[in-house]
Amino acid sequence: MLIETLSTFPHMYDSVMGESMMKRAQEKGILEFRAHDLRDWTHDRHRTTDDDPYGGGAGLVMKCDPIFEAVEAILGKEFVEAKLAAAPPQGESQQRSSAAPQIVFLAPQGRPFDDAYADKLAAADHLLFICGHYEGIDERVYTLADHVISLGDYVLTSGELASMVVIDAAVRKLPGVLGAAEGPVDESFTSGLLEYPQYTRPADFRGMRVPEVLTSGNHAAIARWRREQSLARTAAARPDLIAAAEAAGRLTPADQKFLKLLEPAPTGAAEGVS
Repeated sequence: MLIETLSTFPHMYDSVMGESMMKRAQEKGILEFRAHDLRDWTHDRHRTTDDDPYGGGAGLVMKCDPIFEAVEAILGKEFVEAKLAAAPPQGESQQRSSAAPQIVFLAPQGRPFDDAYADKLAAADHLLFICGHYEGIDERVYTLADHVISLGDYVLTSGELASMVVIDAAVRKLPGVLGAAEGPVDESFTSGLLEYPQYTRPADFRGMRVPEVLTSGNHAAIARWRREQSLARTAAARPDLIAAAEAAGRLTPADQKFLKLLEPAPTGAAEGVS
């Protein structure tokens, strides 16, 4: 997979892409990463990438001309022309080939990012992230978009930070990136539920003991304990995920029976109120 970024602060990626999983993915040849400086496509002595918004208002807006020029240089003028000819009114492509470059924006109006969306991005061969800054990006730039993604209802300083999260979530899905084959399968959200609690040595630390079932050697009991812990944790912290799993038919009869045990008794039941 080739991942490229276009931003005003390309060096923000140095530490993230040069360590841990990202570094290994590049060393293995699974990932190729390139960070482009948007200022390389400006033509004034100040290397200006932003300007005042039409209609007034606070903040600065990123200019469309250096972004278009950069994308034409990175992906080709023919690619941009074809994209503009096919762009729907909302500015997000509806049909994508995994082999064709796909352009990603991080913006508040985007679709919420989740594990399923990470799978979708991981299936692509080539991603280009265009990172906003300041007050936002000139709306005309979104005619280039294949994906417009939101991480949540909060504000970050720049699109670089948000793109790092999305890139990490997608790259870890690529075959051969994680050390253990089961790693991405058992993680939170992959099954639609939060992950079960994890423990390692020592078995007893300051009076806090590892659950006995995990040291029992009974693999069936361990699997069931983990499933129940996952269900309990998800029901407590993210009941919406339980509802989604039930609607998708991912809960077994045993799961549903266990969840019933977690439900509080009806008010007044202990006093025999009818």
